[in-house]
Amino acid sequence: MLAHLSHVEAAEGCTPKCDDASRRVQVEREHPEQGGLAATIRSEHDPALTVVEVKAQVIDDAAPIMNDGRMSQAKHRVGGGVRRHRVDGSRSGRRSWQSVSMSNARDDLEKGLARVLGVNAVVDLTRLTSGASRETWSFVADGEKYILQRERSGGVGRLRHEPALLRAAASAGVPVPEVVVDGSESDALERPFMIVRFIEGETIARRILRDDSFSNTRSAFVREVATAMARLHSLPVDVVPGLDASDQLRMYDKLLCDLGQPHPAFELVLRWLNDNKPVTSRRTIVHGDLRLGNVLVDDHGVRAVLDWELAHVGDPMEDLGWLCVRAWRFGSKKPVAGVGEYEELFDAYEQASGVHPDPDVVRWWEVFGILRWGVICIMQMTAHMSGMTRSHELAAIGRRVCETEYDAFMLLEGRW
Repeated sequence: MLAHLSHVEAAEGCTPKCDDASRRVQVEREHPEQGGLAATIRSEHDPALTVVEVKAQVIDDAAPIMNDGRMSQAKHRVGGGVRRHRVDGSRSGRRSWQSVSMSNARDDLEKGLARVLGVNAVVDLTRLTSGASRETWSFVADGEKYILQRERSGGVGRLRHEPALLRAAASAGVPVPEVVVDGSESDALERPFMIVRFIEGETIARRILRDDSFSNTRSAFVREVATAMARLHSLPVDVVPGLDASDQLRMYDKLLCDLGQPHPAFELVLRWLNDNKPVTSRRTIVHGDLRLGNVLVDDHGVRAVLDWELAHVGDPMEDLGWLCVRAWRFGSKKPVAGVGEYEELFDAYEQASGVHPDPDVVRWWEVFGILRWGVICIMQMTAHMSGMTRSHELAAIGRRVCETEYDAFMLLEGRW
């Protein structure tokens, strides 16, 4: 079937924003050291953001996905420091100047954190991750360990709802990191930020799935995550004002079109999704990225649900479908996060919420989730190819696009 679908036919229905497809996405590297971006295409679901900025968000949000959640591990365990270089006229000399500059910025941040928390000093300040829209640090104050997340220079404002989301989720009984300081509208640290209490635990999928120490965690994982979902979905949608309520299918359809690349397999999947889109009367807060790798666990069970950047208002079944996407099984044959079966998930969700999920609706969202991950893979590869973010890892992730096409076709076998 695909062999007879030309590129022109595959792209039929997409409305390019530029006459020349090669110029549909133009990147100006205004401040590459800060991740500064500009583009000619604007996002339909948020006119204030460009498509390239949307890409930057998705790349940042997908960072913990890569390498079986190793980026997620970095958020809680990885240490680091400032490397020193000799001062001369060579490249090493330039790096030394950068190291001094970074050291001064680090000292300023330590002082700012001390002021914000009302303590005498902050120690062990360590940069953990640096995504396209935020940076993450760990530090110790008065003997307590904390995590700082702060928007990068030129960031796209993804932090503005997260502290309120975490507090609302906690009030509903969802295990989340405790918000200590909400700086989402503050300039006390130059840019919006939040500080949460550190939680010890594990996020690396391969360890959770295979280590004997997590056998009890695997047994309880589906029930505990389903309960967390049900509690989140019970919150009024207006408890956190301003959450995005865009149509998710329309959003990713447009992003794929704006990329200007022919993907016949995804065009067929999009056609099926549009033809079979379920009608739902429920609109709830949706986490948007709840899966293995974004859940912190220990040998007793789930400790915290992490990474709320993609939370929005939508169909609660989206969270269930995303949890079942094959990419998040990390090689396991079990369909729910690699640890459980569909019915186990449905029964646990019904027990916690009183609502029994429709398997066909969850399957629709699982197909959509596969498409969404495929589009994210294309974006990550495009970020490298366009020069926006040079990375062998981003380049290699583009090879996973064909995996998502295969996954979608296998899930839709007999349903076309």
